[in-house]
Amino acid sequence: MKKIMITGARGFAGRSLTEYFSGKPGTFEVLALSHSQLSLLDGDAVLETVKREKPDVIINCASEGGSRKSGYQDGDTVLSHNLRMFFNLERALSGGAVLINFGSGAQYDKSRDLVKVREDSLGEHMPRDPYGFGKYVLSSFAGASENIIAPAIFGLFGEHEDYTYKFISNACVKNMLGMDITVNQNVRFDYLYIADFVRIIERLALCPELVRHRVFNITPTDSLTLLEAAELINEVGVHRSDIVVKNPGMNYEYTGDNSYLLENLGGSFDFTPAREAVSDLYRRLYARLDTLDLEKVKQDAAAAFCVTKQEPCGTAQGPDEGTQGSASAAQGPGEGTQGSVSTTQSPGGGA
Repeated sequence: MKKIMITGARGFAGRSLTEYFSGKPGTFEVLALSHSQLSLLDGDAVLETVKREKPDVIINCASEGGSRKSGYQDGDTVLSHNLRMFFNLERALSGGAVLINFGSGAQYDKSRDLVKVREDSLGEHMPRDPYGFGKYVLSSFAGASENIIAPAIFGLFGEHEDYTYKFISNACVKNMLGMDITVNQNVRFDYLYIADFVRIIERLALCPELVRHRVFNITPTDSLTLLEAAELINEVGVHRSDIVVKNPGMNYEYTGDNSYLLENLGGSFDFTPAREAVSDLYRRLYARLDTLDLEKVKQDAAAAFCVTKQEPCGTAQGPDEGTQGSASAAQGPGEGTQGSVSTTQSPGGGA
Protein backbone atom coordinates (compact mmCIF):
# COMPACT_ATOMS: atom_id res chain seq x y z
CA MET A 1 0.00 0.00 0.00
CA LYS A 2 1.26 3.48 -0.88
CA LYS A 3 0.78 6.47 1.36
CA ILE A 4 -0.31 9.54 -0.58
CA MET A 5 -0.12 13.02 0.93
CA ILE A 6 -2.25 15.58 -0.96
CA THR A 7 -1.74 19.28 -0.27
CA GLY A 8 -4.22 21.89 -1.41
CA ALA A 9 -6.89 19.24 -0.89
CA ARG A 10 -9.87 21.60 -0.94
CA GLY A 11 -9.28 22.89 -4.47
CA PHE A 12 -10.58 21.38 -7.68
CA ALA A 13 -7.67 19.05 -8.43
CA GLY A 14 -6.94 18.27 -4.78
CA ARG A 15 -10.53 17.40 -3.92
CA SER A 16 -10.90 15.23 -7.02
CA LEU A 17 -7.68 13.35 -6.30
CA THR A 18 -8.61 12.90 -2.64
CA GLU A 19 -11.96 11.36 -3.55
CA TYR A 20 -10.41 9.10 -6.17
CA PHE A 21 -7.54 7.78 -4.07
CA SER A 22 -9.74 7.42 -0.99
CA GLY A 23 -11.97 5.13 -3.03
CA LYS A 24 -9.14 2.60 -3.27
CA PRO A 25 -8.37 1.79 0.39
CA GLY A 26 -6.59 -1.44 -0.41
CA THR A 27 -4.09 0.36 -2.64
CA PHE A 28 -3.67 3.81 -1.10
CA GLU A 29 -3.59 5.40 2.31
CA VAL A 30 -4.56 9.05 1.85
CA LEU A 31 -3.58 12.06 3.94
CA ALA A 32 -5.42 15.08 2.52
CA LEU A 33 -4.40 18.46 3.89
CA SER A 34 -5.96 21.85 3.21
CA HIS A 35 -4.27 25.20 3.80
CA SER A 36 -5.97 25.50 7.20
CA GLN A 37 -4.45 22.17 8.22
CA LEU A 38 -0.98 22.81 6.84
CA SER A 39 0.40 26.07 5.51
CA LEU A 40 3.04 25.22 2.94
CA LEU A 41 4.56 28.65 3.61
CA ASP A 42 5.58 27.39 7.06
CA GLY A 43 8.76 25.46 6.30
CA ASP A 44 9.14 24.02 9.80
CA ALA A 45 5.55 22.73 9.83
CA VAL A 46 6.00 21.15 6.40
CA LEU A 47 9.23 19.46 7.46
CA GLU A 48 7.68 18.16 10.68
CA THR A 49 4.56 16.85 8.90
CA VAL A 50 6.47 15.01 6.18
CA LYS A 51 8.91 13.57 8.71
CA ARG A 52 6.04 12.33 10.90
CA GLU A 53 3.74 10.99 8.17
CA LYS A 54 6.44 9.50 5.89
CA PRO A 55 4.42 9.62 2.64
CA ASP A 56 5.60 7.68 -0.39
CA VAL A 57 4.19 10.31 -2.75
CA ILE A 58 3.32 13.96 -2.14
CA ILE A 59 0.90 15.49 -4.66
CA ASN A 60 1.00 19.27 -4.39
CA CYS A 61 -2.19 20.89 -5.62
CA ALA A 62 -1.63 24.16 -3.78
CA SER A 63 -0.92 27.20 -5.91
CA GLU A 64 -1.62 30.91 -6.01
CA GLY A 65 -2.50 33.18 -8.92
CA GLY A 66 -3.29 32.75 -12.59
CA SER A 67 -7.07 32.99 -12.14
CA ARG A 68 -9.56 34.96 -14.21
CA LYS A 69 -11.85 35.10 -11.18
CA SER A 70 -9.47 37.55 -9.54
CA GLY A 71 -8.96 39.44 -12.77
CA TYR A 72 -5.40 38.11 -12.99
CA GLN A 73 -4.48 40.57 -10.23
CA ASP A 74 -1.89 38.23 -8.79
CA GLY A 75 -0.07 40.79 -6.65
CA ASP A 76 3.51 40.85 -5.48
CA THR A 77 3.42 37.63 -3.44
CA VAL A 78 2.34 35.09 -6.08
CA LEU A 79 5.85 34.30 -7.28
CA SER A 80 7.46 34.16 -3.85
CA HIS A 81 4.62 32.15 -2.31
CA ASN A 82 4.54 29.54 -5.08
CA LEU A 83 8.32 29.13 -4.94
CA ARG A 84 8.35 28.92 -1.15
CA MET A 85 5.57 26.31 -1.03
CA PHE A 86 7.38 24.16 -3.57
CA PHE A 87 10.82 24.35 -1.99
CA ASN A 88 9.45 23.72 1.50
CA LEU A 89 8.05 20.44 0.19
CA GLU A 90 11.14 19.63 -1.88
CA ARG A 91 13.56 20.00 1.05
CA ALA A 92 11.33 17.74 3.19
CA LEU A 93 11.60 14.79 0.78
CA SER A 94 13.50 11.80 2.11
CA GLY A 95 13.64 8.04 1.95
CA GLY A 96 12.77 7.78 -1.73
CA ALA A 97 9.61 9.91 -1.49
CA VAL A 98 8.40 11.49 -4.72
CA LEU A 99 6.84 14.93 -5.20
CA ILE A 100 4.29 15.48 -7.96
CA ASN A 101 4.09 19.24 -8.51
CA PHE A 102 1.87 20.62 -11.25
CA GLY A 103 3.16 22.96 -13.89
CA SER A 104 0.99 24.91 -16.32
CA GLY A 105 0.83 25.80 -19.98
CA ALA A 106 1.57 29.31 -18.67
CA GLN A 107 5.21 28.24 -18.20
CA TYR A 108 5.67 28.42 -21.99
CA ASP A 109 4.49 32.08 -22.07
CA LYS A 110 0.81 32.21 -22.91
CA SER A 111 0.95 35.72 -24.43
CA ARG A 112 1.34 33.96 -27.80
CA ASP A 113 -0.14 31.01 -29.66
CA LEU A 114 0.81 27.72 -28.01
CA VAL A 115 0.10 25.15 -30.71
CA LYS A 116 0.78 21.65 -29.39
CA VAL A 117 3.83 23.16 -27.73
CA ARG A 118 6.56 20.69 -26.80
CA GLU A 119 8.38 20.45 -23.51
CA ASP A 120 11.80 20.99 -25.09
CA SER A 121 10.70 24.53 -25.94
CA LEU A 122 10.56 25.45 -22.25
CA GLY A 123 12.63 28.62 -21.81
CA GLU A 124 12.54 29.72 -25.43
CA HIS A 125 9.97 32.36 -24.44
CA MET A 126 10.07 33.70 -20.89
CA PRO A 127 6.63 34.11 -19.31
CA ARG A 128 5.72 37.73 -18.69
CA ASP A 129 3.45 37.15 -15.71
CA PRO A 130 4.58 36.11 -12.19
CA TYR A 131 2.38 33.01 -12.16
CA GLY A 132 3.76 31.68 -15.46
CA PHE A 133 7.32 32.62 -14.53
CA GLY A 134 7.03 30.74 -11.26
CA LYS A 135 5.79 27.64 -13.08
CA TYR A 136 8.73 27.98 -15.47
CA VAL A 137 11.21 28.10 -12.58
CA LEU A 138 9.69 25.11 -10.78
CA SER A 139 9.44 22.96 -13.91
CA SER A 140 13.03 23.81 -14.84
CA PHE A 141 14.14 22.69 -11.39
CA ALA A 142 12.04 19.51 -11.60
CA GLY A 143 13.62 18.59 -14.92
CA ALA A 144 17.00 18.22 -13.23
CA SER A 145 15.64 16.30 -10.25
CA GLU A 146 15.30 12.57 -9.69
CA ASN A 147 12.40 12.68 -7.23
CA ILE A 148 10.11 15.36 -8.68
CA ILE A 149 7.49 14.90 -11.42
CA ALA A 150 6.02 18.04 -12.99
CA PRO A 151 2.95 17.49 -15.23
CA ALA A 152 1.92 20.75 -16.94
CA ILE A 153 -1.84 21.31 -16.94
CA PHE A 154 -3.40 23.30 -19.78
CA GLY A 155 -7.14 22.88 -19.36
CA LEU A 156 -8.85 20.77 -16.70
CA PHE A 157 -12.61 20.46 -16.27
CA GLY A 158 -14.95 18.44 -14.12
CA GLU A 159 -17.58 18.40 -11.41
CA HIS A 160 -15.71 20.16 -8.62
CA GLU A 161 -14.38 23.08 -10.66
CA ASP A 162 -15.79 26.54 -9.96
CA TYR A 163 -18.96 26.45 -12.03
CA THR A 164 -19.57 30.17 -11.43
CA TYR A 165 -16.95 31.05 -14.04
CA LYS A 166 -15.15 28.03 -15.53
CA PHE A 167 -16.44 27.84 -19.07
CA ILE A 168 -17.68 24.27 -19.56
CA SER A 169 -19.34 23.90 -16.15
CA ASN A 170 -20.70 27.44 -16.29
CA ALA A 171 -22.13 26.88 -19.76
CA CYS A 172 -23.71 23.60 -18.64
CA VAL A 173 -25.54 25.35 -15.83
CA LYS A 174 -26.57 28.22 -18.12
CA ASN A 175 -28.04 25.65 -20.50
CA MET A 176 -30.02 24.10 -17.65
CA LEU A 177 -31.46 27.54 -16.94
CA GLY A 178 -32.36 28.10 -20.60
CA MET A 179 -29.88 30.95 -20.96
CA ASP A 180 -27.54 31.98 -23.76
CA ILE A 181 -23.98 30.69 -23.84
CA THR A 182 -21.73 33.65 -24.61
CA VAL A 183 -18.20 33.21 -25.95
CA ASN A 184 -16.06 36.33 -25.68
CA GLN A 185 -13.77 35.04 -28.45
CA ASN A 186 -13.33 31.52 -29.72
CA VAL A 187 -10.12 29.71 -28.78
CA ARG A 188 -8.72 26.21 -29.04
CA PHE A 189 -7.82 24.49 -25.76
CA ASP A 190 -6.52 21.16 -24.59
CA TYR A 191 -9.27 20.30 -22.11
CA LEU A 192 -8.53 17.22 -19.99
CA TYR A 193 -11.50 15.66 -18.20
CA ILE A 194 -11.00 15.20 -14.47
CA ALA A 195 -11.77 11.46 -14.67
CA ASP A 196 -8.80 11.04 -17.01
CA PHE A 197 -6.61 13.32 -14.90
CA VAL A 198 -7.02 11.27 -11.71
CA ARG A 199 -6.34 8.00 -13.56
CA ILE A 200 -3.14 9.43 -15.01
CA ILE A 201 -1.95 10.66 -11.62
CA GLU A 202 -2.74 7.24 -10.15
CA ARG A 203 -0.43 5.56 -12.65
CA LEU A 204 2.33 8.05 -11.90
CA ALA A 205 1.94 7.54 -8.16
CA LEU A 206 1.99 3.75 -8.44
CA CYS A 207 5.13 3.55 -10.57
CA PRO A 208 7.09 6.84 -10.40
CA GLU A 209 10.27 4.96 -11.20
CA LEU A 210 8.94 4.30 -14.72
CA VAL A 211 8.53 8.00 -15.52
CA ARG A 212 11.02 8.79 -18.29
CA HIS A 213 10.21 12.47 -18.63
CA ARG A 214 10.03 14.49 -15.42
CA VAL A 215 8.47 17.53 -17.10
CA PHE A 216 5.61 16.80 -19.49
CA ASN A 217 2.30 18.19 -20.70
CA ILE A 218 -0.72 16.45 -19.24
CA THR A 219 -3.05 17.03 -22.19
CA PRO A 220 -5.46 14.99 -24.30
CA THR A 221 -4.63 14.13 -27.90
CA ASP A 222 -7.64 15.96 -29.33
CA SER A 223 -8.17 19.67 -28.71
CA LEU A 224 -11.50 21.47 -28.36
CA THR A 225 -12.64 24.98 -29.18
CA LEU A 226 -15.07 26.86 -26.99
CA LEU A 227 -17.66 26.81 -29.77
CA GLU A 228 -17.28 23.05 -30.11
CA ALA A 229 -17.73 22.68 -26.36
CA ALA A 230 -20.85 24.85 -26.45
CA GLU A 231 -22.31 22.76 -29.27
CA LEU A 232 -21.66 19.57 -27.27
CA ILE A 233 -23.51 21.09 -24.32
CA ASN A 234 -26.47 21.80 -26.59
CA GLU A 235 -26.39 18.20 -27.81
CA VAL A 236 -26.54 16.68 -24.33
CA GLY A 237 -28.48 19.40 -22.51
CA VAL A 238 -32.13 19.80 -21.62
CA HIS A 239 -32.34 23.04 -23.64
CA ARG A 240 -30.74 24.36 -26.80
CA SER A 241 -29.05 27.60 -25.84
CA ASP A 242 -28.29 30.34 -28.30
CA ILE A 243 -24.51 30.64 -28.66
CA VAL A 244 -23.37 34.26 -28.87
CA VAL A 245 -19.83 35.13 -30.00
CA LYS A 246 -18.84 38.65 -28.94
CA ASN A 247 -15.58 39.05 -30.84
CA PRO A 248 -14.52 37.62 -34.22
CA GLY A 249 -11.42 35.57 -34.93
CA MET A 250 -9.50 33.20 -32.69
CA ASN A 251 -7.73 34.00 -29.45
CA TYR A 252 -4.29 32.62 -28.67
CA GLU A 253 -4.32 28.84 -28.96
CA TYR A 254 -3.50 26.99 -25.73
CA THR A 255 -2.55 23.39 -26.54
CA GLY A 256 0.34 21.11 -25.65
CA ASP A 257 1.90 18.08 -27.31
CA ASN A 258 1.33 14.93 -25.22
CA SER A 259 4.02 12.64 -26.65
CA TYR A 260 6.01 12.66 -23.38
CA LEU A 261 2.86 11.91 -21.39
CA LEU A 262 2.07 8.88 -23.52
CA GLU A 263 5.65 7.65 -23.24
CA ASN A 264 5.40 7.95 -19.45
CA LEU A 265 2.20 5.89 -19.55
CA GLY A 266 3.67 3.10 -21.62
CA GLY A 267 2.76 4.38 -25.06
CA SER A 268 -0.99 4.95 -24.92
CA PHE A 269 -3.93 6.14 -22.84
CA ASP A 270 -7.68 5.82 -23.37
CA PHE A 271 -8.92 9.41 -23.12
CA THR A 272 -12.62 9.98 -22.54
CA PRO A 273 -14.23 11.33 -25.75
CA ALA A 274 -15.23 14.98 -25.40
CA ARG A 275 -18.95 14.36 -25.86
CA GLU A 276 -18.95 11.60 -23.25
CA ALA A 277 -17.02 13.78 -20.81
CA VAL A 278 -19.34 16.78 -21.28
CA SER A 279 -22.39 14.53 -20.93
CA ASP A 280 -21.08 13.03 -17.69
CA LEU A 281 -20.30 16.47 -16.25
CA TYR A 282 -23.72 17.79 -17.29
CA ARG A 283 -25.47 14.88 -15.60
CA ARG A 284 -23.53 15.38 -12.36
CA LEU A 285 -24.24 19.11 -12.24
CA TYR A 286 -27.91 18.62 -13.11
CA ALA A 287 -28.28 16.13 -10.24
CA ARG A 288 -27.34 18.82 -7.74
CA LEU A 289 -28.74 21.86 -9.51
CA ASP A 290 -30.77 22.86 -6.45
CA THR A 291 -27.56 23.17 -4.41
CA LEU A 292 -25.77 25.50 -6.85
CA ASP A 293 -25.53 29.26 -6.42
CA LEU A 294 -27.56 30.15 -9.49
CA GLU A 295 -27.49 33.89 -8.80
CA LYS A 296 -23.70 33.92 -9.13
CA VAL A 297 -24.00 31.94 -12.33
CA LYS A 298 -26.45 34.49 -13.73
CA GLN A 299 -24.30 37.44 -12.64
CA ASP A 300 -21.22 35.92 -14.29
CA ALA A 301 -19.00 38.58 -12.72
CA ALA A 302 -15.75 37.04 -13.98
CA ALA A 303 -16.86 37.55 -17.59
CA ALA A 304 -15.64 41.13 -17.25
CA PHE A 305 -12.08 39.82 -17.12
CA CYS A 306 -12.17 37.90 -20.40
CA VAL A 307 -9.35 39.03 -22.68
CA THR A 308 -9.58 39.54 -26.42
CA LYS A 309 -6.88 39.02 -29.01
CA GLN A 310 -6.71 42.08 -31.21
CA GLU A 311 -5.98 41.69 -34.90
CA PRO A 312 -3.55 42.02 -36.52
CA CYS A 313 -1.36 42.94 -33.53
CA GLY A 314 -2.32 41.00 -30.41
CA THR A 315 -1.35 42.72 -27.18
CA ALA A 316 -3.62 41.00 -24.70
CA GLN A 317 -2.44 38.26 -22.37
CA GLY A 318 -3.20 34.79 -23.67
CA PRO A 319 -6.03 32.71 -22.29
CA ASP A 320 -5.95 30.72 -19.09
CA GLU A 321 -7.99 27.53 -18.65
CA GLY A 322 -11.45 28.50 -19.89
CA THR A 323 -10.99 32.28 -19.77
CA GLN A 324 -12.56 33.18 -23.08
CA GLY A 325 -16.05 31.93 -22.43
CA SER A 326 -18.84 33.48 -20.46
CA ALA A 327 -22.59 33.21 -20.34
CA SER A 328 -24.82 36.19 -20.80
CA ALA A 329 -27.26 37.38 -18.17
CA ALA A 330 -30.10 37.57 -20.67
CA GLN A 331 -32.74 34.88 -20.45
CA GLY A 332 -32.31 32.28 -23.14
CA PRO A 333 -34.90 30.26 -25.07
CA GLY A 334 -37.22 27.83 -23.39
CA GLU A 335 -36.97 24.06 -23.53
CA GLY A 336 -37.14 22.61 -26.99
CA THR A 337 -36.33 25.89 -28.74
CA GLN A 338 -33.75 25.54 -31.49
CA GLY A 339 -30.43 27.17 -30.57
CA SER A 340 -28.38 29.30 -32.92
CA VAL A 341 -24.96 30.88 -33.24
CA SER A 342 -24.64 34.62 -33.69
CA THR A 343 -21.81 37.15 -33.71
CA THR A 344 -22.05 40.55 -32.09
CA GLN A 345 -19.43 43.25 -31.82
CA SER A 346 -18.79 44.37 -28.27
CA PRO A 347 -17.47 47.85 -27.47
CA GLY A 348 -13.72 47.84 -27.94
CA GLY A 349 -13.87 44.40 -29.51
CA GLY A 350 -11.68 42.85 -32.15
CA ALA A 351 -10.85 44.65 -35.36
